[in-house]
Amino acid sequence: MDFGRLKVKSKVWVELEGEPVLGDAKVRLLEEIDAKGSIKAAASALGMTYRGAWAKLRAMEERLGERLVERRAGGPSGGGSTLTPLARELVRRYKAFREGINEYVDRRFEEFFYR
Repeated sequence: MDFGRLKVKSKVWVELEGEPVLGDAKVRLLEEIDAKGSIKAAASALGMTYRGAWAKLRAMEERLGERLVERRAGGPSGGGSTLTPLARELVRRYKAFREGINEYVDRRFEEFFYR
């Protein structure tokens, strides 16, 4: 077999009691909410529907039993959303944990399939 045609793919996420809590897409959503100050704007930037973004956010919050986003209803001064300190810490830790994982998997794959 020509092992050179094989490619490795990996996906990493963090679970709590067997349920996914954090992964690349969820962290990107939190980062966009932080950057845009709005769930709707974050969803739009990621090519998601507001409903889809809201569902991801709600699932994370329910699984953790903690709020990740503080929401302000619209009105004359406008609404908005900001990350809680917990959400910022989860994003920071996930990104630090995630750094270098793909390169590690690639090296391991090469070690076992190309040598």
